[in-house]
Amino acid sequence: PEGICLLAAVLLSLFGNKLAASGTTAAFDPRIAVGEIPLTAQWYWIVCLPFFKFLILRWIWRLGLWGYFLWRVVKLELHLVPTHPDGYAGLGYLELVQIHFAPLVVAISAVQSASYAEDISTGAIPFEALYPAIAMILIVDAALFLGPLFIFSRRLWACRLKGMSNYMEFAASYVNGFDKKWRGADASPEPLLGTPDLQSLADLANSMNIVRNMRVVPVSQLLLINLAMAALLPIIPLILFKYPVVELAEKFFRTLIGI
Repeated sequence: PEGICLLAAVLLSLFGNKLAASGTTAAFDPRIAVGEIPLTAQWYWIVCLPFFKFLILRWIWRLGLWGYFLWRVVKLELHLVPTHPDGYAGLGYLELVQIHFAPLVVAISAVQSASYAEDISTGAIPFEALYPAIAMILIVDAALFLGPLFIFSRRLWACRLKGMSNYMEFAASYVNGFDKKWRGADASPEPLLGTPDLQSLADLANSMNIVRNMRVVPVSQLLLINLAMAALLPIIPLILFKYPVVELAEKFFRTLIGI
């Protein structure tokens, strides 16, 4: 597959000049003779762009493999436990894989940030056009790196409903027995202090809370924050187009010394 990706990247570079990356400096003009093109530009078009396209195709292939793996996993007879402490019936380990896509999220945002920086500097687009672009980047990243995990939603939802039904019935049986033993007409004469029944009742309440708060998508808040930070980090320098460093530093020191 990687050999096919490399071949496709070379063919795209040879026959797909019109598919060049957005931006004025990245455009290839076929009217210019090869001898008139600087060596740096030749290195960019002959080496850098094919290698960049190879990496893109390689990551598309790997994302496809990961999605296919998840699709195969969801078809298995999974032993999902609604009281699993990870809050995802035992599928929380998938988050350990998703977090490894953060460098790819940074790379995608870096490419987009460079393109927007060129467009803003040349006046092709206003700075305000950056706001919907950031929203679009976050949406695309969420679809690429979090969307495949939604394939487990149906199984997790069914597990949660079944767990609520089973543990509600179990809890009702336990608390009725607890009430009969300690508060009924024939209450036990044993001292209540130190009895393990109270700890069992508290553990049952914790188990019920885990089932009640179980999420139907194996995506935690920490994963969302990490991917969002990875997407936004390369875009932060674009703020300098609207607020130059000198102006920001001047405002900072003026506020600091109270002038």
